[in-house]
Amino acid sequence: MKSILPLVLEQVCYEAGGERLIDSISFELSAGACTVMLGPNGAGKSLTLRLCHGLIPPSSGSVRWTGPGAREARHRQAMVFQRPVMLRRSAMANVTYALSLAEFPRGERQDRAEAALARVGLGTVAHRAARALSGGEQQRLALARAWALEPEVLFLDEPTSSLDPAATHAVEEVVRAIATSGTKVVMTTHALDQARRLAQEVLFLHGGRLVECAPAERFFDSPRSAEARAFLSGELYW
Repeated sequence: MKSILPLVLEQVCYEAGGERLIDSISFELSAGACTVMLGPNGAGKSLTLRLCHGLIPPSSGSVRWTGPGAREARHRQAMVFQRPVMLRRSAMANVTYALSLAEFPRGERQDRAEAALARVGLGTVAHRAARALSGGEQQRLALARAWALEPEVLFLDEPTSSLDPAATHAVEEVVRAIATSGTKVVMTTHALDQARRLAQEVLFLHGGRLVECAPAERFFDSPRSAEARAFLSGELYW
């Protein structure tokens, strides 16, 4: 299958209410490394993720899938939100419904859903109401629902921001498994520890600008910008 990557953003700006919230961001997302958009609250991480996914159009600049399979980009990417919407159905039905919307063959949906739920550790609660699950279980269900679609790129917006440490650990394990399976993971977080655990590439945002883009090891060992150094030292740079 032809890849939809790279995803290229060129001089992307986003304005709302007369205010420029994203200011001339340019970068390229390629296959492979888990990319983490890091920065303090209000840095523009979630907006940038939505621009990448195509949920909102840029005010100026361009967001382009440039791989040979670019025409299929809309169907080859998925996104999981900070607080995912759960249908008033079972965990299993939440996954099979997503598969039906994506037009997977009816005969494959049950098996795909069962496999996805098992991979995220929810096989035993497949027939429980999704809205009765804990917050961490709901987030893993949202990941299963996305993973079942076999996206080439998966966008995750602060996937553990409201979870306790145990639930955070469980979600991070699923994220690692998804990345290991070959899906390109792009996620936002303001949590340094989480970024250190998951990132292979860091995009550091501050004040709606992309301040630094680097391999994770180099970013954490020797950040080149004053903003990144301040953030890593615990001095929130607003």
